[in-house]
Amino acid sequence: MTLSHVMRAVEITQAGGPEVLKPATLPVPVPGHGQIIIRVAYAGVNRPDALQRAGLYAPPANASPLPGLEASGTVVALGPNVTRWAIGDRVTALLPGGGYAEYVATHEAHALPVPEGMSLREAACLPETCFTVWSNVVMRGGLRAGERFLVHGGASGIGTTAIQIARTLGARVFTTAGSDEKARTCESLGAERAFNYRTEDWAAAIKDEGGANLILDMVGGPYLPRNIRTLADDGRLVQIAFLQGPKVELNFSEMMVRRLTITGSTLRPQSDAAKARIAREVEAHVWPMIASGHFAPVMDSEFPLEQAAAAHARMESSGHTGKIVLKVGD
Repeated sequence: MTLSHVMRAVEITQAGGPEVLKPATLPVPVPGHGQIIIRVAYAGVNRPDALQRAGLYAPPANASPLPGLEASGTVVALGPNVTRWAIGDRVTALLPGGGYAEYVATHEAHALPVPEGMSLREAACLPETCFTVWSNVVMRGGLRAGERFLVHGGASGIGTTAIQIARTLGARVFTTAGSDEKARTCESLGAERAFNYRTEDWAAAIKDEGGANLILDMVGGPYLPRNIRTLADDGRLVQIAFLQGPKVELNFSEMMVRRLTITGSTLRPQSDAAKARIAREVEAHVWPMIASGHFAPVMDSEFPLEQAAAAHARMESSGHTGKIVLKVGD
C-alpha cells in the first residue's frame, strides 16, 4: 500500500482549555526500528491528553507532540526488524502520543490483536486503561482473591475497567462515584458497594468492612489522608494521578505502625521494555477475560476527530461514564 504523505490530525496550538485543540494537516510518520504504522480507526480520549493540552504533562523525548495515547486500526507499514505484525493486521495499541491523527507510529510490542468479535470502536478503549489497571492493581498492587479493593472514580474509564478486572480476579470491590446513577452503574459492573462521595462517608463504611487491602486512587489531595485511614493493616495504596493535587500533609507514623505500603506509577514515561512486559501480561490475562465475557469496555460517547475539543469538554465535565472515543477513519 502506498501511504499518503500528509494526514488529518488535531494538534495542541498552545497550552490551555479544550479550545486550543485545532485540526491540522501534518506529515505521515515514518516507522522507526521495531515500529509499526497504524491507520487509525478510533482513538481513545484520556485524562493525560487533557493534562498535556493544559501544559502539565510533556510527551517523552522522541514521542509525537500530538495527544492520543491509544488507538485501534490497521497496520499499514512496518519498520526494520518488526516480526509480529503484517500489513493488514487489525490491532489496538498503546501509543507514546500521536493518536489524534489518521496515522500513528508505535512500538510493535505495544500493540495487541483486536479481540475476536470486538469492534474497532470498542478496541480503542482497551490499551490505556487495561495497561494502567493491570500494571498498578496486579503487578504493583498485588491484588489477590478475597481482598477488599477500593477504586476511586468508579464510573471513569479506569474505574469501570478496574471494577471488572478485580471482580473477575475474585476480589471484593468497592468504589466511589459522583452520583447515585453512576454508583448503581458501578454496582452493575460488579462492585459490591458503590458510594456517592457527595452524600456518603465511604471511608467509614469501608472501615466497617475491615478496611481496604488495596486502594487505587487518581484523586489525591484531601483523599490521601482519608485513604491512609481507610486501609487495613498491611494495606497498599497505589496512586496513579492527582486530580485534586499532589501536595498534602500526611502523618507517616501510621504507615509504620500499621505496615502500610504507599506506591504509584505513571505509564507514559516508562521504557519500551517495561510497556512490552505489561502488554504481554495484559494479553495473557485480560484478553481471556474479554473472550469469556467477564470484561468489556464501557462506552460513553463518540466524537469525530475534528471535534476533539468537544470530547475534552465532555471528559472534563465529569458527566461521562466509561470511555470517550474519537472516530478518525474506517
